[in-house]
Amino acid sequence: MANVMDKLVSLCKRRGFIFQSSEIYGGLNGCWDYGPLGVALLRNIKDVWWKAMTYREDVEGLDASILMHPRVWEASGHVDNFTDPLIDCRTCKARFRDDTLSEAQRTAGQCPVCGNKGVLTEPRAFNLMFKTFVGPVEEDNSRVYLRPETAQGIYVNFLNVQAAMRQKLPFGIAQIGKAFRNEINTKNFLFRTREFEQMEMQFFVKPGTENHWFDYWRQERWQWFSQVGLPEKRLRLREHDKLAHYARAAFDVEYEFPFGWGEIEGLHNRGDFDLGQHEKFSGKALRYFDEESREKILPSVIETSIGASRTTMACLVEAYREDEVEGETRVVMSFHPRIAPLKAAILPLVKRDGMPELAQQVTAQLRLHFPVFYDESGAIGRRYRRMDEIGTPYCVTVDSQTLQDQTVTLRERDSMAQDRVAIAQLREEITRRMESWVVPQD
Repeated sequence: MANVMDKLVSLCKRRGFIFQSSEIYGGLNGCWDYGPLGVALLRNIKDVWWKAMTYREDVEGLDASILMHPRVWEASGHVDNFTDPLIDCRTCKARFRDDTLSEAQRTAGQCPVCGNKGVLTEPRAFNLMFKTFVGPVEEDNSRVYLRPETAQGIYVNFLNVQAAMRQKLPFGIAQIGKAFRNEINTKNFLFRTREFEQMEMQFFVKPGTENHWFDYWRQERWQWFSQVGLPEKRLRLREHDKLAHYARAAFDVEYEFPFGWGEIEGLHNRGDFDLGQHEKFSGKALRYFDEESREKILPSVIETSIGASRTTMACLVEAYREDEVEGETRVVMSFHPRIAPLKAAILPLVKRDGMPELAQQVTAQLRLHFPVFYDESGAIGRRYRRMDEIGTPYCVTVDSQTLQDQTVTLRERDSMAQDRVAIAQLREEITRRMESWVVPQD
């Protein structure tokens, strides 16, 4: 299975999905750059999530600052508790998390890198937040942190959003943004990195209704993944055995990666912990006035937190296919058309007889409605393979018959089936096929 990841990482670089950050300087561990196709894929996934969250009456959008007052992170518990157990090897100086050791290695004090026994230090708490300073002087009272999660920006803006948008409980606040964690060990491509994007929605509810809304959002989020092409057979819902200090209930949505099951979304019943902490540390009341009961109440929070980077990786893994066509291996990225970076490629069969000019006209017409690509370089079969490898759902071929009757060949990526379609109906036909696409379950 590791071979699948190797092939996928290679394809991502070769075709412009994902590059190693700062590669010309040897790269920076745990940091990745999204290339032209990767950034389009990521944006499409974020757009699907954003529409699912905010195209409704009871959820508002927000984009909070990455840098926040340091007291925010004291109130949330991150300054004291956002740690991983760090172990050092006295011999080779390697550092790693305690939970990456096997029981045999832990008992023998054996380093998993150099293999020596009795060389490991005792675990010590390592805070995962990146520190920096505001202003020209680096001193304690100017220290701030790169946010390790986006949720706190939502909590401190709870009353601002509620008052500005005249919302009543229950309602939610959604946000997409970068977060940063100084991971001891990064691994598995985009899965564990030091810079990543989160898509979070905090849903504020009246006390006593938490279980109802927790069940509601658990079902809503489970159903969402089919919208980006992830089938239920490769997803599972896992309940936490141990709860974080803020949680009353917690489930993870996990995807079956080549290296094993891994979390891509967390759902939590956080109770009133967060707003209560920020009330305590800020000295400002964060109560909601309930007109029915004529009381000020401290809402509870139901959280859905999904990794945009991890979801992108899951979509890349799920899309990767290899099949054999005429004795040759064909690599296909079978993205859901909704998230595919390009929706169609327009290909003149040959570079003469007016075919390129007509193909460019078709390209210009389609580009008004969705992202397309024009390609006249190489044999038509080679061009089909290029489009298959970057996940383009449809190829439109302009040939000699097009010049006679204004029809084109419309080729479908996964089945390679071809149909003649009139240019006048081409946009509608591509749109119809994209909207009726069904996630394969086999």
